[in-house]
Parts: sequence; structure tokens; C-alpha cells
Amino acid sequence: MATYAIGDIQGCYDQLQELLDQIGFCDSDRLWLAGDLVNRGPKSLETLRFVKSLGDRAQVVLGNHDLHLLAIHYGVTRPRRSDTLNEILEAPDRDELMHWLRLQPLLVHDPELDYVMVHAGIPPAWSLKKACKRAQEVEQVLRSTLAREFFQQMYGNEPDHWYPGLEGWARLRVITNYLTRMRFCDDNGRLDFSAKGGLETQPPGFRPWYAHKRRADEARIIFGHWAALEGGASDHRLFSLDTGCVWGNRLTAMRLEDQAFFSCDCSCNRREDSSIS
Repeated sequence: MATYAIGDIQGCYDQLQELLDQIGFCDSDRLWLAGDLVNRGPKSLETLRFVKSLGDRAQVVLGNHDLHLLAIHYGVTRPRRSDTLNEILEAPDRDELMHWLRLQPLLVHDPELDYVMVHAGIPPAWSLKKACKRAQEVEQVLRSTLAREFFQQMYGNEPDHWYPGLEGWARLRVITNYLTRMRFCDDNGRLDFSAKGGLETQPPGFRPWYAHKRRADEARIIFGHWAALEGGASDHRLFSLDTGCVWGNRLTAMRLEDQAFFSCDCSCNRREDSSIS
């Protein structure tokens, strides 16, 4: 039995199947998927159906595009021009798929494997224990009757940092932004959402979240979200797995047991960037 972590799929279902064939994925193996299962690629519906069909063999964390799909499903926002979600929204099993999706966590920690997986990252000032607890705050709301109200309040860049006494929707919004949208932050954990490219776009006074001294470095961190890094942020404790399949680059998997990497070239149509950062 092996466990494979894969970066952002974003509807590139054919490439996912090619990668699974390459690694010899079998019934005894498990998948860890670092979020953004959907959007921009051509086969988001097939991707969702396949991952859901794996049951307990697939461990998923929610990404910002997954949350955006749920917000559209709940009727609190409309699809953007660059979205490729209509096939899901018109599917006969839409409700079943959306129910399954909103039950997925924002953060996964497996002490035995000694890995934690999150879509964008963990704020440098948060310990792993605090990150797990704060992710659970959002997960509890997503799984409750307050889910629609959460999506109404989810969008926005404020507050742009964590501070003691944060309450209510502002607290849940900043937790969500850290875990699903973060790239650059300053020494005080203040987020910058304007820079979406590689390290050359780093704003003055900001650094990549992982370049700060991290309290959560007691576990090995798997993340996606930042395709422009092309996996270049990886080291012995940090694994950047979004290698830009949907932009025509590669889909990447890492076997957790020995940190062996596998990838396949991607030919999905490149989509214009949207404001879902």
C-alpha cells in the first residue's frame, strides 16, 4: 500500500488518469489531493465524480476554487467568465456532489505519516495545533445549516491578518484566506493578495509564507495553490505540488512513504487568470 499526494487538478481529468496509470495506482493505494479539484480545466465534473467514487481511499482538502464552486451552488455568487463549472451545475447528481464536497476538510494531519496537507499554506505564527483547531472552526460551519451564510460572507480580503479577539465572520474569513489563498505575507502575518505570480512578484516588505520562521515546522507540509512556483519551494519538510497542469505544464504526485516524485505533461487549454486568487 502506498499513499500519493497530488497537486491542483483543476478539472484536468485525463491527465489525472494518465498520472495514476504511470504510478500504477491500485485498489490498496490512497490519494491525498491538495485542493482545487475543479475549474479552468475541461473536465471538472468527471474529476469530482471520480474522486468521490474513491471513498475513504481519497483524502481531499478544499481549495479556493472548490469553495467558489460551492458558493455558486448555494446561489450567493455567479460564475465568472473564466470558470468552467457549468457541466457540474447542470449535472443530475449536482446536489449529491456538492454535499460531498462541503464535507471535505481544509486541513489534514496524519501523525503516523508525519504529514499535514493544506491547499495554500499555514500562517507562520500558527502552530500545527492552532492551525488544526482553526481549520475545524470553518469546517464545522461548512457542515452546518450556516453554510449558505458562510459563503455570503466568505469573499473579501479583510481582515488581512490574524489578531487576538477576532470573532464572527471576519474570523472565519481570515482563517479561510490563510488556508486557501495565501502566498505572500509580512513578518506580522499580513497577507498580500495582489501578487499572484512567482517570487519575482514579491511585494516590498513581504515574503513567501514558507520563507518565514514557522511554528508549524514540526510536521512536513504538503500544499498546492501556487502554480508559479512550479514545485520549486519543496525541501525535506515542505512540498509544493501545484506544478500548473491547467496552464499546460505538469501534474505532479509524490509518494509519501519515500518522497518519490512522478509527473505527466499536461495539455489542458490555458485559461485567463480570474479574481479567484
